[in-house]
Amino acid sequence: MTIKRRTFLAGTAGLIGASGLPAFGLRPALAAEPTYTPEAGASLRLLRWAPFVQGDEEAWLANTKKFTEATGVEVRVDKESWEDIRPKAAVAANVGSGPDLVMCWFDDAHQYPDKLVDLTELGTYLDGKYGGFYDGLKGYATRDGKFIAMPLTAIGNAVVYRDSHMKAAGFSEFPKDTADFLELCKAMKAKGTPAGFPHGKAVGDGNNYAHWLLWSHGAKMVDESGQVTINSPETLAALNYAKELYATFIPGTESWLDINNNRAFLAGQISLTANGVSVYYAAKKDPNLAAIMEDMRSTNFPVGPVGKSVELHQTSSLLVFNHTKYPEAAKAYVKFMMEADQMNAWIKGSSAYCCQPLKAFANNPVWTDNPIHAPYAKASETLRPNGYAGPLGYASAAVMADYVLVDMFASVVTGAATPEDAIAQAEKRANRYYRV
Repeated sequence: MTIKRRTFLAGTAGLIGASGLPAFGLRPALAAEPTYTPEAGASLRLLRWAPFVQGDEEAWLANTKKFTEATGVEVRVDKESWEDIRPKAAVAANVGSGPDLVMCWFDDAHQYPDKLVDLTELGTYLDGKYGGFYDGLKGYATRDGKFIAMPLTAIGNAVVYRDSHMKAAGFSEFPKDTADFLELCKAMKAKGTPAGFPHGKAVGDGNNYAHWLLWSHGAKMVDESGQVTINSPETLAALNYAKELYATFIPGTESWLDINNNRAFLAGQISLTANGVSVYYAAKKDPNLAAIMEDMRSTNFPVGPVGKSVELHQTSSLLVFNHTKYPEAAKAYVKFMMEADQMNAWIKGSSAYCCQPLKAFANNPVWTDNPIHAPYAKASETLRPNGYAGPLGYASAAVMADYVLVDMFASVVTGAATPEDAIAQAEKRANRYYRV
């Protein structure tokens, strides 16, 4: 599809409908629509995470091609493994060269806000036009009332399991609480169909699992003022629970990265883990995995002693470095990708892998296309930020980047440290950042 340059500059917001998706009750814009005219000869380089669902990348690249056709601005899209995005983005920020834009993780933008282009004008416009950003995603991308990045997506994390194996273990339905969940995992191990969750430095699955373990027991890294509160009876309870769960796992999960639990599940080595919807689509496209795909079910994590569902969910924001030679082109690209036509196409193409950042897109048909999508549909709405309950900023971002919480759990479940020693070490490491 070719879009005339003058049409693009007059307002990409009018480009609704090419994807065949409705605009979902958009409310009137509360801020004037900004116009960004790309610099003469502009070109851009975007660093994004490697896709786990091919449709995500295909839709993103198709939208990027439309942008180039509309503006003449070429956009080079590079991709790296999930674990490599954070250090490569940090290097680019520190040396002042490299990609113009990055799809960063969680609150990474808070580590170097002075290195980023202010996107407040654009963020305010999108926030008003499309029913508002979800609070959790907006918090990751804003600082001191300004958009230091653009909220992009939550990648939902849900429990996936083999239904027949659960029933063979004596459970007719999936447990709703952590106590019964532990009993299920014990029974599945006894049947030779064990569970497995990553205790390694996995950006997505490792962090999601560790934060659920902590929060479900009522513990937290810091309080509302940013004081480190990890040394608590609730943390001790979470560690003891994690050790019991780990005893039911397949060996080796302490070294798992984001790809390992997918592979183990699809290889039939485990029958229960937590993952994005990508694991389902990996099974669906392989005829040899048809039996696993048909037997697969998804659900949200069980509720712990805290009494309510508390989950992290992987999140990504789109940031623009201020070392870019073409800031107007970069802002034009971000705007184009966030408008309804492109955003709806990307959400649909991602097959429920990428959850919408703006409330106006919550009724995208993808969420009702398949029952397997249901637990992922509200990831953006329900996520709890990793810095809970304190403010997001340099400290929260650094604690996550340093895997303080993940390491605490790993050291206990493997027997490398007692729960008390692991808590003390985590407290010491966290304070290095929160006391700066």
